[in-house]
Parts: sequence; C-alpha cells; structure tokens
Amino acid sequence: MARLVDVIELMIKEMLDENNGKATISRSDLAERANCVPSQITYVLSTRFSSGNGYIVESRRGGGGQITIRRAKIISKGEYLQSVLNAVGNDLTQQQAKIYLTNLVSSGAISPHEATVVMATVSDRALVHVDSDIRSVVRADIFKNALVSLMLDGAS
Repeated sequence: MARLVDVIELMIKEMLDENNGKATISRSDLAERANCVPSQITYVLSTRFSSGNGYIVESRRGGGGQITIRRAKIISKGEYLQSVLNAVGNDLTQQQAKIYLTNLVSSGAISPHEATVVMATVSDRALVHVDSDIRSVVRADIFKNALVSLMLDGAS
C-alpha cells in the first residue's frame, strides 16, 4: 500500500499533468480528498514540490489556503543540476536524496545509472560508520560534490 505522502504527491502531479504544468489548489480541499489534515499537504509541498525538485509553489493567504504550483521551466540540464545543488541545504536525509535523484532522472538531467551510483554513495548503508549525529551533513556534502561532478562531466 502506498504511503499517504506518495498518494498526495501523485494527486498533485496528476493535476499538473491535466493543466499543462500549472495547478491552483485549496489546501483544505486537497486534504479532504486525500482524507488527511492540511498540514500533511504542507509537508508534501515542502518536501516534494520545492524549487530544487523543479517546481514553483506560490501560497496565498486567506481564501481557503489557495496554492499555485507550476513546473519550473529549466533551459538546460546544467541549470537544473545547479538549481538542485542550490536547494540542498547543509544536511540531507536519505529520503530527500532519493527524491532529488528521482526528479533529476525524470527531468532527463541525469541517467538512471548515474542516480543509482549517487544514491549508493549517500545511502545509510554506505555511511554506516559515520556518526549518526553528522551523517546527514556528510551525506549533503557528498551529494553536492557528486552533482558538481555530473555538471562538470556534462560540460565537457
């Protein structure tokens, strides 16, 4: 059975597909359709629909929490990789890395093989000997370096 966040993500992506990459939704209406609380919609928007994942989210106060989501138009693979690089903060969970990589593959910025290699280098299994207090920081550093390497490789 799919996790609730995956179901909500799929619902939003279907709306985007039906409306040429732009959808205006009400947080409370979507929460009702997904049978969840509005804060879960907020969570999905912040983790799955960030600029680093190729989306622009605009929130309007009042009016039932209207949110407009658009797929960002990225000119080149290098620019998309750069936007993800800029979006990655000082720490990164394994799940966040997987989401970034999935979006990079679906956009065509990297190959599935490249994503698999990067995921292997930043996985919990690869970082098992790194103290859990700093694992997400080390993961972010490795992930960023891998993206830079992919950007440089694509520039040659």
